[in-house]
Amino acid sequence: MERKTSYDVVVIGGGPGGYVAAIKAASRGASVALVEKERLGGTCLNWGCIPTKTLIANAELLRQIRRSEEYGISVGEVSFDFAKMTERKDRVVKGLRDGLRGLIESNGIAIFKGHGRFTGPNEIKVLGENNALLQAKATIVATGSEVRSMASFPFDWERVHSSTSILDLKRLPRRLVIIGGGVIGCEAASLYRLLGCEVVILEMLPLIISPEGEEVSRLLRAALEKEGIEIRTEVMVEGIDRTGDGISVRIKGEKPIVGDMALVAVGRKLNTDDVGLERAGVVVGLSGAIPVNERLETNIPGIYAIGDITGKYLLAHMASHQGIVAALNCTGERVNMDYRAVPSVIFTHPEVATVGYTLQRAKAAGYDAQVGRFPFQALGKSQAAIELDGFAQIVVDRKSGEILGAQVMGHEASLLIAEATLAIANELTVESVSDTIHAHPTLAESWLEAALLANDMPLHLPPRKPASKSLKEGGL
Repeated sequence: MERKTSYDVVVIGGGPGGYVAAIKAASRGASVALVEKERLGGTCLNWGCIPTKTLIANAELLRQIRRSEEYGISVGEVSFDFAKMTERKDRVVKGLRDGLRGLIESNGIAIFKGHGRFTGPNEIKVLGENNALLQAKATIVATGSEVRSMASFPFDWERVHSSTSILDLKRLPRRLVIIGGGVIGCEAASLYRLLGCEVVILEMLPLIISPEGEEVSRLLRAALEKEGIEIRTEVMVEGIDRTGDGISVRIKGEKPIVGDMALVAVGRKLNTDDVGLERAGVVVGLSGAIPVNERLETNIPGIYAIGDITGKYLLAHMASHQGIVAALNCTGERVNMDYRAVPSVIFTHPEVATVGYTLQRAKAAGYDAQVGRFPFQALGKSQAAIELDGFAQIVVDRKSGEILGAQVMGHEASLLIAEATLAIANELTVESVSDTIHAHPTLAESWLEAALLANDMPLHLPPRKPASKSLKEGGL
């Protein structure tokens, strides 16, 4: 491909936000350059979402085989080869990355491999495999985030791992100590426990996955502890020491926790300090986040920021959606970003998925809210599949019936959250769900039942209180 030095749109960062923005801008007839210093697909494809979910898929299949007797199936002694699991993970990642390059090139996008830095508001210098000086009518910054290191317990990539380096293990630890009970820590705990490791989670806050609310946190903790994961909250880790053949984690005021390896999962650092933003005049907050308006434009006209560096949600699908909005805005449309319906999924066992308000946050925001919650145990499909743990619940505004939020925990929660997200994004009412025919027998019926419960009209659970009027009838 003939490479130009002047483009309508230059995108810095080839992760799930950047490459989507580049494709969207190109589809609208813009000439586009995409600058990426490492691997196309960014953290999500190469060191995050895809490799971890590939390993989790392996572990989930292992779990199902091990419980095959419950289904009347005898398979004999079960074993697994962890090295082969990691090889499959690498093949999946490489295949997707190769396909992504072909997709980008098929859209006529020029790919520059190197580190992109602003030298001025409309100029980006690329240093690396493809040195270049690019002129841009509009620029989209999508540089993402990276693992946050802690001075008190630095990574050694051998016994003290980050969420990136632990994916390169060729052997499993006997006992893994995880510092941090957020999404990454809980997913890793669930994965390595399914693979037979002893696992301990150490969390400084009173709750694991605290942003998801007290109820979901409590129920997930109970489920993880049921699987044999030790969880300790409100502990302060002071350091990690190497022992003869393992590690010892020092905890303030308590005895050390010993293990073979440690995973430090205490957050991520925003990549905004080496992009030359100061030369472009772009304002950066103290946290490293770039303030943007509703159109994702920075304080400098023509320069947009998307993904983790906006400080909104550190989610790949959020970055992709922001990429579409930014691409539309820098190619002539005027589109605002809407954050009301952003789904979040935690791929633990059981899975957790949420969108919109929790009941507590809805009330704090001034809504007169109530919740309808339906347990998976009462679903025919759950009984048939022997996947009984979990629930789906809908948070509803009593006055209007509008669906404000939803939470689901259990089998296929990652799939189920899509219906609730669609409902919230389109400001649907609880009757919009309860009046919709849901196929039987499916787990999706849990939304129908939760909607009926939110309206005090249960079908497959006893009534909560006698003779109450529904929202549609003007009660509550």
